[in-house]
Amino acid sequence: MAELSLQHIDKIYDNNVQAVFDFNLDMKDGEFIVLVGPSGCGKSTTLRMVAGLEDISNGKLILDGRDITQTPAKDRDMAMVFQSYALYGHMTIYENMAFSLTLRKENPNVIHKKVLAAAEILGLTEQLNKKPSQLSGGQRQRVAMGRSIVRNPKLFLFDEPLSNLDAKLRGATRREILLLHKRLGASMMYVTHDQTEALTLADRIVCMSMGHVQQIGTPLELYDHPANLFVASFIGLPPMNFFDVKVENGFLNGAQFRTKLTPEEAATLKRYEGKTITLGIRPENMVAGGDIPVKVFSNENLGMNTLVHGHINGSKLASDKITAKLRGWCDYGEGDVVKVNFTRKHFFDKETTKAIEGGK
Repeated sequence: MAELSLQHIDKIYDNNVQAVFDFNLDMKDGEFIVLVGPSGCGKSTTLRMVAGLEDISNGKLILDGRDITQTPAKDRDMAMVFQSYALYGHMTIYENMAFSLTLRKENPNVIHKKVLAAAEILGLTEQLNKKPSQLSGGQRQRVAMGRSIVRNPKLFLFDEPLSNLDAKLRGATRREILLLHKRLGASMMYVTHDQTEALTLADRIVCMSMGHVQQIGTPLELYDHPANLFVASFIGLPPMNFFDVKVENGFLNGAQFRTKLTPEEAATLKRYEGKTITLGIRPENMVAGGDIPVKVFSNENLGMNTLVHGHINGSKLASDKITAKLRGWCDYGEGDVVKVNFTRKHFFDKETTKAIEGGK
């Protein structure tokens, strides 16, 4: 398939607004890269620069050792799947999937074999004679993917392809994309604002904010070792809880709680003695039966787990609000008090917002 290198890529528009700053990434052959971040963070702009739909202001784009920075989109040997499907309503599914090959005037027998093979992979064989209006949203998105597969491109590009689907279809289509990647062994770059898609699909995730890359790593690296407060708050559902705490004599002292540090944690935070840092606690890193009191204001049963929302020590301040994801089915009512312990802590420098290494 393809190896892709983005080297110091910038995107600056004519009005001097910069959308992407110094983007660097080396994508391996057959790798599934997911660009994730909030709306307006520059992820789709980056994908469009890779596709050749946006000019690159500074930097280089290298595909299999060849500089394609100035190469027109049609000559880059890439296939893009859009959020809107972009199917021709007057054509059958077969004709939509064959369209790019027909334009290239390939042998009709070759086109037929490629379309049937792609349809078989995507479970569309029985739909080939239908029009797009006769298909569900998930089927139409599969047709869009099939149109890319028949081209056998060096690189597949996906721009939020599941955004128009309902939750059930998103899950099913996400699994189909993952199976497709494994079956084809293709190089894929995928843009989404949905962290669930990023965590379940990616070999590596590029997390972006305001045009800057915040962290590149495996899903587990971003989840378990976020580089800064932004990544920590963006990756994980429900989001991580954050508290300002003071490091004092082997303890973390918050406004409404005090928790003891392990010897390893104390060693990590030695240079912060007497200083205030940011403590991050994931909702799933809490257990009932501890010594930190949480006054409940909402209880959400999810089956095997329960989300418990409350205020530490009954405080009404927003800074003392906390969400715990506890095991089992819990029936806490408003005003009940549940005592919790933290099983995993994340530490962040309050001034730089960067993770303090070694925290567990």
